[in-house]
Amino acid sequence: QVQLVESGGGLVQAGGSLRLSCAASEHIFSSYGMAWFRQAPGEERELVAAITWTGSTTYYADSVKGRFTISRDNAKNTMYLQMNSLKPEDTAGYYCAARRAGGVVAYWGQGTQVTVSS
Repeated sequence: QVQLVESGGGLVQAGGSLRLSCAASEHIFSSYGMAWFRQAPGEERELVAAITWTGSTTYYADSVKGRFTISRDNAKNTMYLQMNSLKPEDTAGYYCAARRAGGVVAYWGQGTQVTVSS
């Protein structure tokens, strides 16, 4: 039973933009804060951005502040990550996650690859 499904990854040149989407099962989306993580080869998975259930509070890693925007549409059970001014160092697998209070991940998506060429 698939709970979280990412889409929107791809290959883009440095300076370009991509928008990732994460479609969630309704019972998950209505109950959890949501987040985007990424993992580059040989590196640990890192938190990129997070958003509360209401969307009123967001968090961004310093490395993406001012370039990435996280949002959610509760009517569509979908979360987004708008990524602008992409850099080669943004290249990674990007994962959608549903998080319990305290930030513990309850569900992971399967990931979508983002590759930024220089």
